[in-house]
Amino acid sequence: MAVIGIDATYIVDPRPTGISIYSRSLINSLSSLDCGHRFLLCYRLSRLKHWREFLRPRAPAGTCGPEFSVRIFQEPLTFWLPWQAKVFHSLAQRPPAFRFGKEIVTVLDVFPLTGEHYSSPDFRRKFSALLLEAVDRAVRIITPSQYTADQLVQHTSARRDKIRVIPLGVDLPRSEMTPAQRLNERRRLVGEGREMILSVGVIQNRKNTLNALRALALLPDHYRLVLAGGDGYGSQEIHTFLRRSGLEARVTVLGYVSKDRLATLYQAASLFLFPSLEEGFGIPVLEAMSYGLPVVTSRTSSLPEVGGDAALYIEPRDPKDIAEKVARLTEDVQLREKLIERGLARARIFSWRRVAERTCEVYDEVLAM
Repeated sequence: MAVIGIDATYIVDPRPTGISIYSRSLINSLSSLDCGHRFLLCYRLSRLKHWREFLRPRAPAGTCGPEFSVRIFQEPLTFWLPWQAKVFHSLAQRPPAFRFGKEIVTVLDVFPLTGEHYSSPDFRRKFSALLLEAVDRAVRIITPSQYTADQLVQHTSARRDKIRVIPLGVDLPRSEMTPAQRLNERRRLVGEGREMILSVGVIQNRKNTLNALRALALLPDHYRLVLAGGDGYGSQEIHTFLRRSGLEARVTVLGYVSKDRLATLYQAASLFLFPSLEEGFGIPVLEAMSYGLPVVTSRTSSLPEVGGDAALYIEPRDPKDIAEKVARLTEDVQLREKLIERGLARARIFSWRRVAERTCEVYDEVLAM
């Protein structure tokens, strides 16, 4: 049995997205495995005031899952931590404050290195440096897609033989609304007889929100767009366009929504639009599919790996193509039914338990080195 440290810092997030969802889902799923290791869940000192929110998983009753302990780490105060863990796994594509004997890093995406228009220069400088250092130090690198693996090889010192591709998972619905409830909720959100296009993600350049709005302008008036996500880089320009375009009556901006509220939105919508320009994976695509919502998404980055044959693909920089595909998927009943059926089946493939199992395989591989 080995002791493995995991940076659980980003579990503590009042508005969990991306890294937070991955961190919590992986650690919870590890608790159900009989993997033979003990885990130290390490939280940065800055999170100490939120200690009540720290994840302390326990194995399900009747199972022999691993033991978890909580640690606070802060350089140089907790200098002894590297002697307590044989392997350290960073879940946030940044290196730990201390040098461990063997380090693993998960890299969910590389847009700080590749996307000049996706974040501020200061953000790119800071997080590119952290990402490059984490990759240099790691003996194994976990990525959620082949696309991200290829980007790492192209833009960093990462060797392909050090990279392990482990697709992310999705939580399947525990309960679902009836068709009548779905229709009533749609009517409440966008009005009687209207189509509801749902887009989930931060309102920002990388998520391509501006072209989603431009596509809406090309669609008939009964189409409505619901945006679920907070503001990010470039959002000011997007909100300005919305005010000046005359589309405000056709767009509902909800801001960040809770997991329960998001489940309702997936079920109320007519279709899901995810026109992102750059994604390391794209969990919302699978979430939508799991609720039986047909998906229109980009044919760029990792998204074809996620959507497979269960989505309708667009050229994300072409509002006309986006509008045409949205209209087609709304009006073509046979196509809708086919993609809904394929989407439901595809979502079941991506389980968090499988993510945990394959991550444990990487732990064993590193320990055997």
